[in-house]
Amino acid sequence: MSAPIPSPTTHKIAVRCQGVTKTFGTGAAAFQALRGVDLEVRTGELLMLVGPSGCGKTTLISVIAGVLRRDGGTCDVFDHDYQTMTEQETTRFRGKHIGFVFQAFNLIPTLTAAENVSTPLVIKGMNRKPAVVEAREMLRKVGFDQRMEESSPVDLSGGQQQRVAIARALVHQPDLIVCDEPTSALDSETGHKVMELMRGLALASNRALIVVTHDARIYEFADRIARMEDGRITGIETPQKPASPASEHSTSLKP
Repeated sequence: MSAPIPSPTTHKIAVRCQGVTKTFGTGAAAFQALRGVDLEVRTGELLMLVGPSGCGKTTLISVIAGVLRRDGGTCDVFDHDYQTMTEQETTRFRGKHIGFVFQAFNLIPTLTAAENVSTPLVIKGMNRKPAVVEAREMLRKVGFDQRMEESSPVDLSGGQQQRVAIARALVHQPDLIVCDEPTSALDSETGHKVMELMRGLALASNRALIVVTHDARIYEFADRIARMEDGRITGIETPQKPASPASEHSTSLKP
């Protein structure tokens, strides 16, 4: 993989989107979800993508993660363009470089929590037994005990399933981690612990993290916040960090 293009800062560009468009449906039923999105995401940062429901956030991160094909514009992820790759090449690239936390979790019901988390490692070629060992270590970092590790998804609460999905996205140490509402099913304390874990793991070794969220409680964990509306990025803001522990859950934004 070629090196990312240096930015004017000490960081590099992990994702560069220019004029990205995406339309669903045809004719009178056509809906333009992305209307010329311009966005850069840097290594070493956590960027949050916020905006009203239906504004195109999930569509955008799905394009960035290679889950959806764009209609127009350009989108380079670590200097790679999915639309120049075959389907097999895209799958290999995503398996090695991308971690995705789906809002619907997408856990495999016939596998245990540990086996679900181990799947990215197995796909990369690791033997099943050491992969499950690494998966269990990651699950402990999101607060699982041994009994929970051996549970099937149907026996776990929504918040527990969400933590399994987060562990699965992080376990293979991808370069880019993309999360769709990672704290939506978590209480405030657990959500903050998960975000602290994600910052520590995802931002090491020049990785980048994109988080779609409606959860203002976690804004303080962002380096930048991109606001989206009607299929476009309308502005980028820097969150103001809490001045003291007493204010840690009341983060405001500044331009």
